[in-house]
Amino acid sequence: MKRLVKILDFILFFIFNLIIGLNPLTSLIISSIFLIGIYAFRTYDTETMNSLNETIIRVIAGNFVSIIGITLFHSILGYSISKVFLYNFIFNIILIPTIHKIEYMIYIKKAPEKRYLVIGRKNEIGHILDEISKKTHGKYKFVKYINPSSEKLIEILTDEFDFENNRILNTISTNKLNSIVVTDPKLENLVFDNIKELKRRGIKIEYLPNMAEKHLKRIPLEVFDRFNEYYRVTFENVRETPTKRILDILISSVALVILSPFMLIIALMIFFEDKLPIIFTQERVGLHEESFKMHKFRSMKNRKNEEAKFATDEQDRVLKIGKIIRPIRLDETLQFYDILRGAMSFVGPRPEQVKFVEEYNEMLPQYYARHKLKTGLTGWAQIMYQYSATLEQTKVKLSYDLYYVKNRNILLDLQIILKTFEAVVWKRGAV
Repeated sequence: MKRLVKILDFILFFIFNLIIGLNPLTSLIISSIFLIGIYAFRTYDTETMNSLNETIIRVIAGNFVSIIGITLFHSILGYSISKVFLYNFIFNIILIPTIHKIEYMIYIKKAPEKRYLVIGRKNEIGHILDEISKKTHGKYKFVKYINPSSEKLIEILTDEFDFENNRILNTISTNKLNSIVVTDPKLENLVFDNIKELKRRGIKIEYLPNMAEKHLKRIPLEVFDRFNEYYRVTFENVRETPTKRILDILISSVALVILSPFMLIIALMIFFEDKLPIIFTQERVGLHEESFKMHKFRSMKNRKNEEAKFATDEQDRVLKIGKIIRPIRLDETLQFYDILRGAMSFVGPRPEQVKFVEEYNEMLPQYYARHKLKTGLTGWAQIMYQYSATLEQTKVKLSYDLYYVKNRNILLDLQIILKTFEAVVWKRGAV
């Protein structure tokens, strides 16, 4: 649904800009800028599309971000900034929320329902499937779980399907089940021949890792453990790419130039408030679990005891200037230097303190996989989840990091970069 909505919005943007007098090339560029602007503020999330008020707020924020792009192209294309922005702004806040609400209602009403027979134990994996059902707005229903002994399992599956007449029997027919989802490879192995036959007969077989990644946009640790062999091989093949390094150099170079006046002001304010040092350095764990020195502007009062702590445990030490720069992450801008020198990437799992990594490696066997790529200034977990200060929160955050490492590509990086603007403005996530 989201892809179709984006295409429709772009067509509407393009036609509207032609109507207000822009030529086709300019209309194409301006439409792209506004689409990117509202996309960055999660206007296309289904939860947002269901709320007119939420959509209006995010469209307004996205439009103001679009001013940057409109201004950049102004000198080349020579249009009136005020005219383009004002007309598109009015058009967007009136039409886009209404269209999205209608499209959401159509989707909820018309989207087909999928009913699944689950190979797995409900008490072990049911909460993950419930989360998937919620994410799909109830369109995925997990009706029956099969979790008996191997002999009984084969008996039940054989009874469910009439192979001679190629039709579905019993529970499948009664409840109109149309697919099977495998949540336990050990149970699948017990009925491997039956699964092969079901596939041959045209019955759709899905696997929990693909389903969870598609709809939850993370890899729950329970799923990782169940399909450990699959994920172990996958993460062994993860590599940094030259394209990502080139993007890091370009972004960090431009950012350091643009932010240098602000960085000078921040440095002076820290000095006047709390003297030296201005820069805070700390050992963090990066690529292949190798440690490096991470830099940031000091936003807390000096302390003698340097043991590892969560930032949420030290709010009483925040400097006055820290209360300004921390919420909008200006204290992190020195990490563009770490990106430029190659210790970090712009996008990746956040670098963690050495002590915490040692502890998590012992408690979470999957934790090693997040260090298959360079750590980043922003990341998928940062825009999708909150700051983690407990083990349970760390598990959820790790599931997002694992998703990013496994599925990382240039388009996902660009998506994270765009949504980082929204996370900073809305003060959401852990960015």
